[in-house]
Amino acid sequence: MKFYTLILLSLCFCTTKLCAQKLSSEKISKRVYSTKKLVKVPIIDGSIVEDAWDVVSWSSSFVEKAPDEGTAPTFQTKFKVMYDEKYLYIALRAFDDNPELIEKRLSRRDGFAGDRINVVIDSYHDKRTAFVFTTTAAGVKGEEIATGNGDNFDESWNPVWYTAANVDEKGWTAEMKIPFSQLRFGNSKEQIWGFNVIRNLFRTNERSLWQRIPNAQAGFISEAGELHGLVNLTSQKQLEIQPFVVLQYDSYPKEGKNPYRDGNDFKVNAGLDAKIGITNDLTLDLTINPDFGQVEADPGTIALDGFQIFFREQRPFFVENKNIFDFEFANGRDNLFYSRRIGRNPHRNPNLTDGEFADVPKNSTILGAAKFSGKTKNGWSVGVLESVTSNEFAEIKQTDGSKREEIVEPLTNYFVARAQKDFNERNSYIGGIFTATNRNLSGNFSELHKAAYTGGVDFRHTWHKRDFYLEGNTIMSHVMGSERAIENTQRSITRLFQRTDADHVNVNARRTSLTGTGGKINIGKQGGGNWRYNAGLFWRSPELELNDVGFLRQTDEVIQFAEINYLWQVPTNTYRDIRVSLEQVSNFDFQGNQNKMEYRLEGRVNWINNWSTNLGLGHNPLTYENAYLRGGPRWRFADKDFIYLYLNSDSTKKLSFTLGYVNRKTEENLNNLSKYVFRMNYQPFDAFSMSLNTELVKSIDKTQYVATKDFGSEKRYILGKINNQNWSTTLRLNYSLNPNFSVQFYGQPFISRGRYSDFSFVDNPTASSFNQRVRLYNQEQISFGANAKGAAAFLVDENSDNITDYSFKKPDFSFVQLQTNLVVRWEYIPGSELFFVWARGSSGSQDFNNSLTSSVQNQVFDVPANDTFLIKATYRFVR
Repeated sequence: MKFYTLILLSLCFCTTKLCAQKLSSEKISKRVYSTKKLVKVPIIDGSIVEDAWDVVSWSSSFVEKAPDEGTAPTFQTKFKVMYDEKYLYIALRAFDDNPELIEKRLSRRDGFAGDRINVVIDSYHDKRTAFVFTTTAAGVKGEEIATGNGDNFDESWNPVWYTAANVDEKGWTAEMKIPFSQLRFGNSKEQIWGFNVIRNLFRTNERSLWQRIPNAQAGFISEAGELHGLVNLTSQKQLEIQPFVVLQYDSYPKEGKNPYRDGNDFKVNAGLDAKIGITNDLTLDLTINPDFGQVEADPGTIALDGFQIFFREQRPFFVENKNIFDFEFANGRDNLFYSRRIGRNPHRNPNLTDGEFADVPKNSTILGAAKFSGKTKNGWSVGVLESVTSNEFAEIKQTDGSKREEIVEPLTNYFVARAQKDFNERNSYIGGIFTATNRNLSGNFSELHKAAYTGGVDFRHTWHKRDFYLEGNTIMSHVMGSERAIENTQRSITRLFQRTDADHVNVNARRTSLTGTGGKINIGKQGGGNWRYNAGLFWRSPELELNDVGFLRQTDEVIQFAEINYLWQVPTNTYRDIRVSLEQVSNFDFQGNQNKMEYRLEGRVNWINNWSTNLGLGHNPLTYENAYLRGGPRWRFADKDFIYLYLNSDSTKKLSFTLGYVNRKTEENLNNLSKYVFRMNYQPFDAFSMSLNTELVKSIDKTQYVATKDFGSEKRYILGKINNQNWSTTLRLNYSLNPNFSVQFYGQPFISRGRYSDFSFVDNPTASSFNQRVRLYNQEQISFGANAKGAAAFLVDENSDNITDYSFKKPDFSFVQLQTNLVVRWEYIPGSELFFVWARGSSGSQDFNNSLTSSVQNQVFDVPANDTFLIKATYRFVR
């Protein structure tokens, strides 16, 4: 594998020299559209036939962005813009010589399917943030908030606005009516906004822009044209009130004498969300007794490494404007604010005696939450969030009918404040964040932090037409609590201060606080020419702790990284574009140990027929893990090589698919893996679509951690050979009667099965070969039977004296989960919705000797499922 990697690297750089492309470096002037105030109000029906539009002129001359940047598009597009005191009006004409080929695919809001036009409005004119309004040829609306100069698009934003589309003999037309109350802008006499219009010709996967942006140009929003002529706009302070009511009926298998699980429950919930425009650019969001139920459940997964699993936020109050509060300080998921901590499941389970049953809340009740957020004309981006969750009690009943309560979660206050300031003509910013978590422990919950605070500063600077950048951040955390709470923090898998070979950390059982730091520095080239590159490092000190209101997987790391990319951006008769990248990563701990070295070569080709290929190769000549033995010594993994290949068909066709394969081979065949991926999307007609995503992962790991046991004065870190298979299939069906009425089905069976054999214990954890790192138990040393408590377990007689020295339970497992839901959604007026939901699911253990398919069949057909029927109605009052 190493030999082939070197060959491919050589070919890559040779090809770069031979096939280097020269990209246009001409200066692109800013286009300007001057709007005017309307005289008559047009009817928004998608047909631009009224003379109300005659007060302004058309603008056209769109230029292709992809695949052949800088050329004339297949068909031209034109638009008009006008306004009155409350609304911005936009008319769009997309010419097409073959209107019968226009893709009018229906989907739910934000589906972004078929032919479409995006209108980009940078009303802040900060050249980094924009509101994007989309209309498809079928009249489906979509909207996004673009941040980071176009690096991030958040489609969770759902403003109230109006649009319609119509197909005719010349192509298709659309009209938009956007309330100024949904935008954010300053108080200038004449507004100057960033503005662009983007046309997507779906069947050829072609994009054309009103304001040309060359592919070599870094940035997207900063390069938009300008909208002039908005004079004397009056302040449109937004006021929206959205009450809701939810009726929910749950049906589930009755559980013996448990009075709380008698087979069914019915509950009613009601609350209110409000949005108040404090100024044109700052908004206050409020919620009282919010309904944070998720329509789509979290995907099934199992973490064999012991670390917590990140799940994306799906609750509307936290999803909207989440970009303002993000502070991703390192790589991956690490963030100072992880909103799923708010309203989490209780930390405790009640203590029950024989004959007692408990009704335990699934989530902490959010008594109220408020957000103040927005961006000012002078470049300040601000966000403040305050939320309080209540004391949670488990109600406990005995068989004689007596009741008592036991607290399982304390009253908790969460606070987040975020700010950024643009300067240097919007080419740079500096910002900061502060979070606070305070719990009212009332002499209880000694295992929890009483208070947790984090703070951070971040910056980004770009220069030379934004081609080059320097960015970084630094953070600090401080947690306080009882000696027990802080000792638990030191011993958690995120830190493991008790590691036997760690000289730089140790458990101090007398501590009542912990302070840590982290940060990142990154410099690189992001635009101009064909080369892109970056390098930097980030660190997390051993004492860092973010998990009260943030997300942190692991500490005690200093990671150095470097990446170089070459781009072929001028299409040929064979391909549309190509990207090849070479990456290098090394990892150290704060004791100075080097724990990782990795090299990776990746390439992506978008072929001229809209197919694409992704290929990646990698080599890890060195890998150690401090946390693998759960507090034991540093563990050495085998050297590994990996390869992956993905083939994607033309996504513009009614039927498209992805085939993927991942393979990992390790030294001595200690931890090999194969992954197979099949994804399919099919839209037989405009109103109906389906998608299927299937993944099968097979791995054999001879060094899977099982348990830690005492053997006299020594520790035994027990490993086993696991034959692990994971399979999941996700099916989605969507039927749209019209852009405002849809029926959706989601179903996902998931199974993870692990069977263990060949148990061993760690002898020399950093030795070069596997046989030196472990000692395998022989047949005389290990047997299967009953332990001292009568439970089935493996019994170990390590010194062969016919006395059991220690035991561990049989680790084999087969976990199966089924999740399905059927959702009918009707947006009966803009911003007001009615949901009918049926959710059905079950989870449990199956016989690990069964095949994957039979285990899933048993869980689906033999195990009683839980059913939820839900009706939710919302009504949005807008002023």
